[in-house]
Amino acid sequence: MIAITSTLVCCVTLLLGYLNKARCAGGAFEESGRSVVFDMIKDSNVCYSDIQYLWLGRGINEHVFPYLTGGISPDGQLTGGAVEYPVLSGLLMWIGGIGSHTDADFLLHSALLLAPFALLTAYLLARMAGPAALLWAAGPPLVLYAFHNWELPVVATAVAAFYVMTVLTKYSLRDRAIAAAVFLAIGFCFKLYPGIFVLPLLIYVLVGEQPLRAKRFDVRGALLVAATAIGTVVAINLPFALAGYNGWRASITFQELRQADITTNSVWYWGLRPLYANTRAGEISFQDMVSVASPVLVVASFALACWLGWRRWQLAGLYPWIGVSGAMLCGFLLFHKVHSPQYTLWLIPFLVLLEVPWSLVVTYLMADACIGIGVFRYFYALGAGHDAALEQNLVQVGVWGRAALLAVFFFLFVGARARSVGRLGAAGAEGLALGPVSADRHIAPPARTAA
Repeated sequence: MIAITSTLVCCVTLLLGYLNKARCAGGAFEESGRSVVFDMIKDSNVCYSDIQYLWLGRGINEHVFPYLTGGISPDGQLTGGAVEYPVLSGLLMWIGGIGSHTDADFLLHSALLLAPFALLTAYLLARMAGPAALLWAAGPPLVLYAFHNWELPVVATAVAAFYVMTVLTKYSLRDRAIAAAVFLAIGFCFKLYPGIFVLPLLIYVLVGEQPLRAKRFDVRGALLVAATAIGTVVAINLPFALAGYNGWRASITFQELRQADITTNSVWYWGLRPLYANTRAGEISFQDMVSVASPVLVVASFALACWLGWRRWQLAGLYPWIGVSGAMLCGFLLFHKVHSPQYTLWLIPFLVLLEVPWSLVVTYLMADACIGIGVFRYFYALGAGHDAALEQNLVQVGVWGRAALLAVFFFLFVGARARSVGRLGAAGAEGLALGPVSADRHIAPPARTAA
């Protein structure tokens, strides 16, 4: 019943999310199909969306199939049919543009295309975590970001991987992990980040679900998981790379060239940029530093998360791969040079599945709202020549509030219990998080019940 309820509630939330963004669309249109009202109110009314913005500039209004043509200029401008996202997101953008003649059409068609992924996520989360899934289905982030960008499909693929591993326990660990690797690889081809979860997944397969004292490493299983993920990514990308290498490669180059600026909402811009001279030389030095420090710290956070999970396995006998995955995501969001508001949708499933204090969850959502609303009001105040001190303070509360809580979640996730362990089998519950630890320091698996 809760799964159906969560899905129905999600329908209502998605409708509110669409109506919020649709305030920027419709009415009079320019010759290009752009709503005249879009540039007038997108920031002041906080109805901006990348979906509507990218109606122009990526060939969508001309119905150009992505990646096969185009490329990227030396100054980082995409040309022809190139877009800045991995191939499956680009394909969704093209499908949403079919039959669209205005940005309002494109927003509506994209919303209809994306909504089923959010509903599937709501259903799967409810099957795994019960009422906590309402955080996804009815939470403010879904209203703010459901149709801000193309995040919903990638979140659905990550959640599907968790579901396969934790609920479908009638299948062997290796079979479940291979299926999960396929979902994570598909997610990588939408928005990259699920690909990082393959590492803790293959470690989980390597050490297995048996107690530590009975351990026999499954090296073959771990290699099969890695090969499956890599093979899936190659199979999806290869046709695009062969048909239009320059257009396909442009999406990667675009992200490599992206800088930590006022639009990225990162700790790098707000915390480190003020320490450099406000000159061109200072800007270059700042960007050079970030281009090195950001990936180094991201990778270091991945290594730390995996090590903490390994220590947990040594102490308790089971590897918390979903908790480690959540910690890795926190490290990425904290140290990456870009932290777009809609990335909160990536984090919500972990807040649903893992037992972290609700007070911290609510605080994070409040900090996120400071970004999701405040940053656009800030842009509006700057563009209109108004005093933007209040809006800037609101943005900084959001930036530093999210950063502090991501650091806390990083450590909490690794050792967190599942929010609804009793609904899953022993192996499934462990796949979400560690259960009670017995006196001999091994997991005491919960009684098996119907999923």
